[in-house]
Amino acid sequence: MKQLDELLARIQSLQEDLEAEYRERREELERKRLELADNFLRQQRRYKIGLVRYLRRTRLLVALTSPVIYLGWIPFLLMDLFVTVYQAICFPVYRIPKVRRSDYMVFDRSELPYLNLIEKFNCFYCSYGNGVAAYTREVAARTEQYWCPIKHARRIHQAHERYPHFFDYGDGEAFRAGLARLRRQYEEDAPPDAGQAAHKPD
Repeated sequence: MKQLDELLARIQSLQEDLEAEYRERREELERKRLELADNFLRQQRRYKIGLVRYLRRTRLLVALTSPVIYLGWIPFLLMDLFVTVYQAICFPVYRIPKVRRSDYMVFDRSELPYLNLIEKFNCFYCSYGNGVAAYTREVAARTEQYWCPIKHARRIHQAHERYPHFFDYGDGEAFRAGLARLRRQYEEDAPPDAGQAAHKPD
C-alpha cells in the first residue's frame, strides 16, 4: 500500500512537472509572438510619413481639390441611406433576398501602422465610397434581374455578375417563358443560364 501511495505521488509530481513545462513553453511562445509583433510594428512604422512632412510634399493643386473630393460624402451617404431603405421596403414585396450591407463595408486599412492620420482618413473614405458603390450595384443588379433581365443589343463594359444569365436581346419567347423562374433565382451564386432555363418545362 505504501509503494502504491509513493507511486501515485510520483505520478502526480510528474504531471505537475509536465504541466509546468507546458506552461513555460506556452509563455515562451507568447513572448516570442509579442516580440515578433512588436518588431513588425516597428518595421512598419519606419515607412510612416509625418503629417507636416506629408503636407509639405503635397502639390498645391492636389490640396486645393480636397474640398471637391470630400463633398462626395454627401451623395455617398444619401445613396447608402436610400438603397438601404429601398431594399428594406421593396425587396420583401418582390421576394428578393436582401443584400447584406456589411459584406461591402470593410475598413481594415485604418489599422496599418505606416499610414498617417490623413492617409487613414483617405483610406476610410475610399473604402466607404467604393463599398457604397458595390452595395448599390448589387441591389440594382437584383432589381434588374427581377424587372428587366434582358441583355442590351450593344456590348456594355463591366457588366454585373448576374447580367450574363439574362435573356438575349429580342428573344421575347425566352423572356416570357422564363421571367417568373428567373425572378426566383436569387441564391448567393449566380443563377443558371436564363435562356436554357426558360425552355425547360415547369
